[in-house]
Amino acid sequence: MTGKLDGKIALVTGASRGIGYAVSLAFAREGAHVVAVARTEGGLEELDDAIKAVGGSATLVPLDLTDYEGVDRLGAALFERWGHLDVLVGNAGTLGVISPIGHVTPKDWHSAIDINVNANWRLLRSMDPLLQAADAGRAIFVTSGAAQKCQPYWGPYAVSKAALEALVKTYAAEMAGTSVRANLLSPGPIRTAMRAQAMPGEDPDTLPHPSEVAELFVEMALPGFTANGKTRRFEP
Repeated sequence: MTGKLDGKIALVTGASRGIGYAVSLAFAREGAHVVAVARTEGGLEELDDAIKAVGGSATLVPLDLTDYEGVDRLGAALFERWGHLDVLVGNAGTLGVISPIGHVTPKDWHSAIDINVNANWRLLRSMDPLLQAADAGRAIFVTSGAAQKCQPYWGPYAVSKAALEALVKTYAAEMAGTSVRANLLSPGPIRTAMRAQAMPGEDPDTLPHPSEVAELFVEMALPGFTANGKTRRFEP
């Protein structure tokens, strides 16, 4: 461990696999205590083993982020235990359905909005006082180029990511006079289960591994990273 995040408390959603798993492990290597949030308990336990193997520590939180009251309870628990939160990574998301907008069911539409937008708003709402209580709170949310491209059939995902970007940039503007900084990270094509779902014919070995983008999250989590309301793009 190099200790860039020594003593920091970092919450990562979608931590049981893919980018969230890699970011959690990278944070732990740098000395952060990771609050790992995901629906899959088995994946969280595997992450915990990997974090312990590098000398790090974690608190495992099995939670569906659409359990909004559960998100609020998590915020209260973090306040009671630490009184602040140094880093918030909103990584959990869903691709939703790839379909013409006129064929998307209300259930599928609401699912994409609930997970990609509403859950992240609830996270910000609950964690905002904790971020402001930190010396240099950092919020990082995962977005996608789909928010700007607006390609056919990607409606639920594109719309929800565009809304997420507006949410985070608005929050960043509100935090401009504080020590909190909020930004977005667009990882591009990465070797994840979501990418495989979106592009089933693609060879995953041609894509960067999630661990390659994790170091950019570390950089954006540091007190010295002072950009605010910006979108960083990973360039392998």
